[in-house]
Amino acid sequence: MKTVVSGTLAGAGTFRCQECSYPVALLERDDVPPCPRCGSREFKRASIFGEHPTVEAQTPSEHDRPEWLAETRAALTEHGDYLAFDADDQVRVLALQEGITRIGRSLAAHVRFDDPTVSRRHAVVHREGDHARLLDDRSLNGVFVNGERAEWHELSDGDEIVIGRFHLYFMSLTGVRSRGAHEGVWTAVR
Repeated sequence: MKTVVSGTLAGAGTFRCQECSYPVALLERDDVPPCPRCGSREFKRASIFGEHPTVEAQTPSEHDRPEWLAETRAALTEHGDYLAFDADDQVRVLALQEGITRIGRSLAAHVRFDDPTVSRRHAVVHREGDHARLLDDRSLNGVFVNGERAEWHELSDGDEIVIGRFHLYFMSLTGVRSRGAHEGVWTAVR
């Protein structure tokens, strides 16, 4: 099978990194990016079906947490649950509403990452009462919580969620929840 080098126009399909087998799904006009996991620049066309060796995410340590995280948490004043992440060098915070929050590459996603490492329907956060659960929505690259691959996970304050090349942090300011008072509020911290 022909090797494709990152930066070239390869056409639609799934490609796997030659070094770590990390899968990347591309549309017709997408350039092949460097591997988000290992940085390699060589990929081969692959199928999303079948067995492929995968490299699991490493368990994060407190030293790996971004500097902006503590400052962002301190800036939150409303009770509730939040997702915080850095996208395009800008910290974003989303107040989670009751019900479903979709994460993915789709235009219908509440948290949208236009990146080939993210599936169109990558993950879902379901918030109900005192519980928030993260569910993998049949993504290609999987969902990792605190370094471990998860099909579903009951979220706790401080959990790190990895979706594609993006790191999101779940923050829960517990107390009296005001249902719907801050639904879908985006805050730019930087």
